[in-house]
Amino acid sequence: MRIYHRPLIAGLLLLASALPARAQSGPDPSGHWEGSVQAPGTPVPFELDLAKRANGGFDGTLTVAAQKIKSLPLTKVAVEGSSVAFHARSDQPFTGVLSDDGQSITGEFLISGNSLPFTLARSGEARIQRPAPSARIAKELEGTWTATVVAEGVERHLVMTLENHPDGTASGRVVNEDEGGLTLPVAIAQEGKHITIETLPIASTFVATLNDAATELEGTVTQGPATARVTFRRAK
Repeated sequence: MRIYHRPLIAGLLLLASALPARAQSGPDPSGHWEGSVQAPGTPVPFELDLAKRANGGFDGTLTVAAQKIKSLPLTKVAVEGSSVAFHARSDQPFTGVLSDDGQSITGEFLISGNSLPFTLARSGEARIQRPAPSARIAKELEGTWTATVVAEGVERHLVMTLENHPDGTASGRVVNEDEGGLTLPVAIAQEGKHITIETLPIASTFVATLNDAATELEGTVTQGPATARVTFRRAK
């Protein structure tokens, strides 16, 4: 679960998601795209994958290899004619235009009040990787959990949702409410009251213990060399 404030370029990794899809009359932007954002002094390469759903909407992910971000889900994608808009964070949107031949997208990425140009070139079919389901979790672990994390003097509010499914699997996600609704799918492993939760697009691990009342998950988040103590409390 991402709890750190990254610098401008690193923040790019957290920004890719798209706006809700609408009916489109122009070329279909589905596919795998590779390109870069022209950040001050250096381009930042990234990959975009878009796949059209049966209802006409789009699923999408963003990958920034240099920042160790892989298959970050887009939370919104909007396609109208040749206009394509997407973001993973609502406060860091991409807006672009699909070329007439459907092979490139050019546009602007907005971050911290700065507008940075980006370009993308189509490179084959979409490569969206769905998170592998986790094994079923105990009922007392299901539900919504919240935490307030202070990093570099800034509070960040996290909302974690864990749920079981009828097929015997489980899944979860963590939403950072202070970073444009950034949403990270998680993998869950449970051994009694010992819980391990891994965020998948941005590698971090939360190792925690569920209290006897099943109202708190207290543990340590590790992301690279950094660690922090975090307590998630069951939402009322």
